Amino acid sequence: MKRYIQNFDHLAVTKERTDLLTIIESAYEAIDTRKIIGDNFKLKEETITIVDQVFDLKKFDRIFIFGFGKTSSVAVEAIEDILGDKINSGIVLDKKIGNLKYTKGYISAHPVPKEQNVIASKEVAKLAESLGKRDLAIVVVSGGGSAMISYPKSEYEQGAILYNEFLKSGGNITELNTLRKHLSLLKGGGLAKLLHPATTVSLIFCDVPGDHFEMVASGPTYKDASSIKDTKKIIEKYKLTNKYNFNETPKEDKYFEKVYNIPLVTNTHALIGMEKKAIELGYNVINAGAEFYQDSEIIIDLFLSKATPHSIVIGAGEPSVTVKGKGNTGGRCEHLTITALERIKEEDIMSSFASDGIDNLSASAGAITDYITREKAKDKNISIPKNIENNTTDKFFKEIGDQIITGETGSNVSDIMILLRK
Repeated sequence: MKRYIQNFDHLAVTKERTDLLTIIESAYEAIDTRKIIGDNFKLKEETITIVDQVFDLKKFDRIFIFGFGKTSSVAVEAIEDILGDKINSGIVLDKKIGNLKYTKGYISAHPVPKEQNVIASKEVAKLAESLGKRDLAIVVVSGGGSAMISYPKSEYEQGAILYNEFLKSGGNITELNTLRKHLSLLKGGGLAKLLHPATTVSLIFCDVPGDHFEMVASGPTYKDASSIKDTKKIIEKYKLTNKYNFNETPKEDKYFEKVYNIPLVTNTHALIGMEKKAIELGYNVINAGAEFYQDSEIIIDLFLSKATPHSIVIGAGEPSVTVKGKGNTGGRCEHLTITALERIKEEDIMSSFASDGIDNLSASAGAITDYITREKAKDKNISIPKNIENNTTDKFFKEIGDQIITGETGSNVSDIMILLRK
């Protein structure tokens, strides 16, 4: 099996840690973007088959590729390997651009949009509007795309303010993306409108817990069910500034008649991969669910209550973190893991890790924590409660040496949690 955790050997100092890390690697393998494309995207003569949808290329004059989000560059590279010079042109927006041959890549800021995102998104809009009814648009939609496709400029200006304000509210990603849709001309079905009358095939790499495919990258090719009334409810719920200029998303059916949204991967795939590996290693497995948005304390206590001797408890989601301190050097995964350190027993090991390999502003994917972590903190005289209070979790785990380092994985299906009980 491919090694995803770069510091695997450094962390694997006990059998239980080795088992836990092996199960984590099975999650990364199950959501590997290149593998997902290879398994689900097939070209045979003049026919493309994507999952169970078949497209006859003889019906199209041109093929264009679009990609947004943290998996898009890797996914489009894999698609280029399959389609080759059948591709006429395309645009990819990602944090990191790989070796693209037929499409143009734009490095785009995340999680807070920057002006470079607007420039790239303007090119997306221009190219999309140029397509005709005998053109085929293949669109890779993945997590992170909400920040990367920012158009027009007013969305970028308001989006940066919204993200920073919403981060402190304790709201979830579905609510944030609802607001984002109504600031944009590309989100919430806006891209589908611009691509009309071309045939659009969207490949959805879902990072939104609960398999909410229409919310990924704020749904650029989905007909949006929300309205401006919904934005007002969210603004009032979290007492936001209420100074945002929201617009209505496209509602006309004609823009979506030739749109095929095809889900390819979710955090469920990661959990299935973990379960198979854990059973193979001889553990009892409890799948706690794939849609966790609660505070870390609630999730940890639930996992602990479900654990039995020689068991693995797994789950996924985006734990809620309300930023209070001034440190702000860690992400959701490190926050959950350090919080677990005060709750787990000597027979427990817990980890939370980001599927994209980057836990918010941290260089790590997350962390692993157990009695060894606790002893190292005690020996170094490092206060666990103070690091929680000050949101300096990245600094804590870096000094302790229990970060999980993968680098950017090119995959993205939310955060994943795992508890092993000896």
